[in-house]
Amino acid sequence: MKKLYFLALIFWAALSSAQVTFNPGIRLGANISHLSNGPTTDYWSYSDSNGYYQYGTNKFDIKSKVDFYIGFQANIRFARFYALQPELYYSRQGAKFESQNPAVESKTVNLSYVGAAVVNKFYFDRFNIHFGPTLEFLTDSDNIPSPTAVDMGILLGAGYDITKNIGLEARIKKGFVHAYNDHTNVTFQAGVYYTFTLKK
Repeated sequence: MKKLYFLALIFWAALSSAQVTFNPGIRLGANISHLSNGPTTDYWSYSDSNGYYQYGTNKFDIKSKVDFYIGFQANIRFARFYALQPELYYSRQGAKFESQNPAVESKTVNLSYVGAAVVNKFYFDRFNIHFGPTLEFLTDSDNIPSPTAVDMGILLGAGYDITKNIGLEARIKKGFVHAYNDHTNVTFQAGVYYTFTLKK
């Protein structure tokens, strides 16, 4: 316990003695997303022209789909090795549902979110690793019945600063809320970011 307290004290002292900088920026890139726990089953029912009740199931294998994300970031650099980075973004996710029955069409499920993240970034020269919680609100959906309106999750990733302003990033984002039935969002992101340098 004393060692943990001592390390926390050193970390706080390093942050307190550092010059804090604030640099906004933009992020954009590709999403490779799917829904966990595949395959999945759709249930259907209807009354035919004779008044008889018909029901059944369609089974699908869940595959990844490619889409995009775009957002804003606010990099608050507390020390040479640490920054806190709040983010706001728009992210198109979902999955491909490939039918196990040749008579039933496959479909692409689209889930669009507006989200926010609070990212902790640790720097090692030009490289950085980052992680933090996410909160996302569903804005649009397609080919999926009654998806959950809110998703919470966590992200883990790494980045590389090509220049002072431009960098590359790769992340994995995992939702904890069941977006549809017992399936959760899983999204791999690869993209670029541009950080604006503010005049002092």
